[in-house]
Amino acid sequence: MAEAGTLRIGELSRRSGVSPELLRAWERRYGLLQPTRSTGGLRLYSLDDLAVVRAMRQHLSEGVAAAEAAALATRGSAGGTSAGPLRTDALATALASFDDEAAQAVFDSLLASLSIDALLRDVVVPYLHGLGEQWERGEVTVAQEHFATTLLRGRLLGLARGWGRGLGPAALLACAPGEQHDLGLLAFGLALRARGWRIVYLGADTPIASLTDAVQSCEPALVVVSAVNRRVFRRHAAELEQLSRAARLCLAGAGAARAEVDGGVLRLSQGPVEEAERLTQLLRS
Repeated sequence: MAEAGTLRIGELSRRSGVSPELLRAWERRYGLLQPTRSTGGLRLYSLDDLAVVRAMRQHLSEGVAAAEAAALATRGSAGGTSAGPLRTDALATALASFDDEAAQAVFDSLLASLSIDALLRDVVVPYLHGLGEQWERGEVTVAQEHFATTLLRGRLLGLARGWGRGLGPAALLACAPGEQHDLGLLAFGLALRARGWRIVYLGADTPIASLTDAVQSCEPALVVVSAVNRRVFRRHAAELEQLSRAARLCLAGAGAARAEVDGGVLRLSQGPVEEAERLTQLLRS
């Protein structure tokens, strides 16, 4: 048995989607991994090693050469797995002040030192939650909310370039009809991509009929429909139930937990990184 918080190479391979032979090659050539030894002499890998391997895969999928991808992955690991409150606060301050140059610079700094998972989990998602709470309390203006979400949407879409390529399972992502809030769905797509999925992204305000057509064309392993308000799901319950008979359907967003939709749909109630990991493990099992 591996010690708590450690993985043998077979489990590291299963979770990362990288063969044991390639993991050993990366460790030997680039010093990518830092295993310890069990009392029996077996290599044991940490969850940090798992994050580094996933970062390596992400960089390779973006066309980065292997040596450079390894350097980027290990540099991100050395930078830690959390963002640091000062840089996160700096991003929020720049966005609230309509300071595009400063916000872009802070985002670049975060991206250079964090994995995709850490960027989403520790920066983007907490910021969006906080922005939503400020909106409800009347502490941000429409202009501030639009500026912030537009800038972040642009950066996330930039990270999404090429996310439909590869040989992994396909996930079809869309916002429900009338739903315009797509940042959480973009973050979820990026977290899936970091785990080897191919993403087919339809974006905001997607008719259910269009989703059905897309399912027939690309045969995804998973369809995710997102909405903030559960009434949106209720209005389209019959169409969604029919869609669930054609593909594995997940409901996401704040409205998913209490959505009145039958048909064995899966509700995604945690953060995008956590749910991406859960669905990846479900698919593999």
